[in-house]
Amino acid sequence: MTVKDAILIIDDEVQIRRLLEITLSANGFKIIEASTGKEGVTFAASQQPNLIILDLGLPDIDGLEVVNKLREWYLKPIIILSVRNSEEDIVKALDNGANDYLTKPFRTGELLARIRVALRQNQNISENPVVEFGTLSIDLVNHTVRKNNELIKLTSTEYTLLALLVKNEGRVLTHQYILKEVWGMSYIEQTQYLRVFIAQLRKKIEDDPTKPKLLNTESGIGYRFGN
Repeated sequence: MTVKDAILIIDDEVQIRRLLEITLSANGFKIIEASTGKEGVTFAASQQPNLIILDLGLPDIDGLEVVNKLREWYLKPIIILSVRNSEEDIVKALDNGANDYLTKPFRTGELLARIRVALRQNQNISENPVVEFGTLSIDLVNHTVRKNNELIKLTSTEYTLLALLVKNEGRVLTHQYILKEVWGMSYIEQTQYLRVFIAQLRKKIEDDPTKPKLLNTESGIGYRFGN
């Protein structure tokens, strides 16, 4: 992180914006604030922030519509911060292009951690084709995976699944998104199929498959690679 990293906060609650401004400024971020969806989209285009924190309950347009508008051109991370906590709302936001989702009230430490992961993920893959997580090494160019410097034998599907998760490190990917990306539209309801493959991958890459630290389950929603 550098002091030049800018975060756009789109939230109509003054108290929330103030809390975020104090917390994020103290951690070296430049803060841009918007109180409506339209204003947020305008600021995103003119200020080009490194990351956006977005509330779904905005006074003018729904936050999901804001996500859709932003994703027409904005490729950097979007983190949803909302009182809406239903599985349906979370899945919709993630499927529409949000990178992460936290519910209010939230812990500032957790939000900061999610921000760091999102920013790191956004720049690391293009700069570092070989990604390392402890003793695990994934070569995204040569499609090889090593653990403790020993080559791990993965099927083509297992590698495709792992690479998708690694390229989205820290981002929650929904069951439907993963199934569509790896297997195709005809498989988007086959969540049990996905669980089987996740279990197989955990046996091969986790130190303890029963206590995974890399392939993390987001209950009822999907999976997240990394913290």
